[in-house]
Amino acid sequence: MTTGPEPAAPVAPATVPVHPQVAVPVQAAPVDQRMPQVPMPPGSGHPAPAQPVPVPAQPIPAQPQPYGAVPTQPLGPFPPRPLTAAPGGVPHAVPIPVPSAIPAPPAVPMPPAPPRSRGGLRRLARWDVLTSILTVLLVATVVWQSVTIAGLSSDLDGLRSRLDADRQAAAQAQQAADTRIGALEKKAGEAFDAEHVAAAVLPSVFRVEAGDYTGTAFAVGPAAAGGGTNLFTNFHVVAQVWNQGGRTVKITRDGQRFDAKILAVNKLRDVAHLQTTAKFTGLTVATETVRPGQQIVVVGAPLGLTDTVTTGVVSALREDEDEAGPMIQFDAAINPGNSGGPVINGSSQVVGIAVAKYTGAEGLGLAIPIADACKQFKVC
Repeated sequence: MTTGPEPAAPVAPATVPVHPQVAVPVQAAPVDQRMPQVPMPPGSGHPAPAQPVPVPAQPIPAQPQPYGAVPTQPLGPFPPRPLTAAPGGVPHAVPIPVPSAIPAPPAVPMPPAPPRSRGGLRRLARWDVLTSILTVLLVATVVWQSVTIAGLSSDLDGLRSRLDADRQAAAQAQQAADTRIGALEKKAGEAFDAEHVAAAVLPSVFRVEAGDYTGTAFAVGPAAAGGGTNLFTNFHVVAQVWNQGGRTVKITRDGQRFDAKILAVNKLRDVAHLQTTAKFTGLTVATETVRPGQQIVVVGAPLGLTDTVTTGVVSALREDEDEAGPMIQFDAAINPGNSGGPVINGSSQVVGIAVAKYTGAEGLGLAIPIADACKQFKVC
């Protein structure tokens, strides 16, 4: 049984994906381009081959295309393919191979993003490391300074304590030194220096001329009310002038003579108060009672010889009923003309007024305590 030629199955149009923004049309083959016929061998007994079926041309819808893809050439028309003989000698139409999918066009390379600079990262890393190191150094410096300041404060407190202790020790040492110095000065004052005493008192000692008699007088105490100088002497030195009603005597110092008035006398204690308008320095009187053995200096004008100095010691304190008061006995040499002269201790202070001596003996002089004269005449 012979069968007719099997018609060629129509080929469905293929859909090809293309660029999303470009539609690629597929052109249909021309009508006159049909599939070629394959001649059958004679005597094959096969009917004539069927007429070739044209392949309808259909447009291929556009598909999205990746960004940057380049459109390709449109597909088709495709060339006719010859029929091939099937097994058994029956020719059949060979379907035109249509690619199921058009390969995507090669992607256009995008310009690469600039790579991140490694140098910048390195610089940042260096800055981070440097900042960390500086921070550590700053913290270490602050800690070191704190510790140093604390140590210095402790040392300063210790120095202040030692300084206070040293000041206290210095104050105690100064006090002890002052005490020793005072004791030494006291001893030095007690140490007898006749030359020093004489130099201090001689400018205040005078020779007195009263009528036919001479003696000694000395300035005492502060200046007189009228601006002059107060003096002491013995009454028996000025007795002739006083008894004759006179009230003025002469005093001599360094060859200069000055008038001196007799203001008051005490015949019992043998003391006379004189005053001159000339200005001289008055001697200081002692406030303590003399003691036996105390060294003294006697200054006067014996026999008219001015500025005569003799030395000795206090021999004793005597009570003399005739003189109505105590007397100082001393062994310093005195002679006529010493009457009324000052008896001075080692501190250049007046302790008495020389008044007399025992005749026929040596080293037995007497003096009136200066305190008695000051009580009678308020000039000391």
